[in-house]
Amino acid sequence: MLASHAGEAHKISMREIVFDTETTGLDPRNGDRLVEIGCIELVNRVATGNVFHVYFNPDRNMPAEAEAVHGLSEAFLSDKERFRERAQDFLDFIGDSPLIAHNAGFDFGFINAELEFCGREPVCTSRMIDTVALARKKHPGAKLSLDALCSRYGIDRSHRTLHGALLDAELLAQLYVELTGGRQIGLELAALEGAGTQRDDRQVAANVVQIDRPFREPRPHSASEEEIAAHKAFIAGLSDPIWKLGAASLRSR
Repeated sequence: MLASHAGEAHKISMREIVFDTETTGLDPRNGDRLVEIGCIELVNRVATGNVFHVYFNPDRNMPAEAEAVHGLSEAFLSDKERFRERAQDFLDFIGDSPLIAHNAGFDFGFINAELEFCGREPVCTSRMIDTVALARKKHPGAKLSLDALCSRYGIDRSHRTLHGALLDAELLAQLYVELTGGRQIGLELAALEGAGTQRDDRQVAANVVQIDRPFREPRPHSASEEEIAAHKAFIAGLSDPIWKLGAASLRSR
């Protein structure tokens, strides 16, 4: 029973949420609000296609400098839902999974400010995984922006003309996998979980490459008496072989 519970816990720990937010500014303590959130579900570090994406009416104006970053105007957001109307949907989606973001403290700050406005409990920062911190540890001194890291790992961002929460979360999900060892590790873990730890001999046999070649008897590892005699006769017929020359003769050459 204990082993079964441990296995279930391991499976739950493999669900992770990569997310990004767009806002009206930089600090919720100064009245800035959340206007978009995009979340990507990963299971065994592979995107499942399950997403949560919502635009929010911030009930305030949109500063020009913020709109220049994400392109979300006050007019566009005016008929969107408020965060409080979708708060429970958001909490249901993230569940108790680890939450991955780029410069995660910023995103957590806005989410928890919005939850506070709704009279809800904040999301515990112990669930936070910051890809900036991961990248800084792996590439000290390098540029740590999402654009720079996507370029480093060859992640295509050609369709990213403006910041967008869902698009940036999709790029970040790819980056997170690369920062934590690459796609192959996740695939191997998934395969091990599905197949168990024991190997199926039939599966191993099916993976063996069959090569159709005629059977040949192994060759002898020593010369026969006839071969030795033929070799001696050949050597005897050589004219002035180098090994029969004296040291003086060698120097004179």
